[in-house]
Amino acid sequence: MGLSEQKVSLNGRRIMIASYVEEVATQPKTSLRKSFPAADTDYMGGRSDGQVYTSNFAGKDLTATFDMVRAFLNEEGYKDIPIPTDVEELLKFQLATRNRQVLLFEDNGYVHNPVKILFPLDRRKKSTLILKIYNETAEQHLLRFHNKLEEKNEYE
Repeated sequence: MGLSEQKVSLNGRRIMIASYVEEVATQPKTSLRKSFPAADTDYMGGRSDGQVYTSNFAGKDLTATFDMVRAFLNEEGYKDIPIPTDVEELLKFQLATRNRQVLLFEDNGYVHNPVKILFPLDRRKKSTLILKIYNETAEQHLLRFHNKLEEKNEYE
């Protein structure tokens, strides 16, 4: 809290304008990598289940979308993760198959622990990318990341 003073002239007379200013306490923003969002949490336009953070990015074209993904990863503490240098390189990771069954079991896009940059199953969404970031501190993180973790069936 504080008092802000400003001296100005009005019709040749010096006057002082004072206003009461409430200082906003700013807390430093922690990155997603340092403080992974808890289960059922919305964060920066995406959703976290405590294990995986998922967000869809869509720009005017795939280049703009990939630039947004790259900027997000840098801001959230993942700048040390190698990702494709440009869209042309990213497109080389897209699966060529049209068989939707294969796409259900394979990651259609770039994968490097703990980040996945995936193309949507709907090929009409040409300027959309799906970003998945896995919680590196979660139990059985690598099995989950590589789709090797068998979730327990409630009927077993």
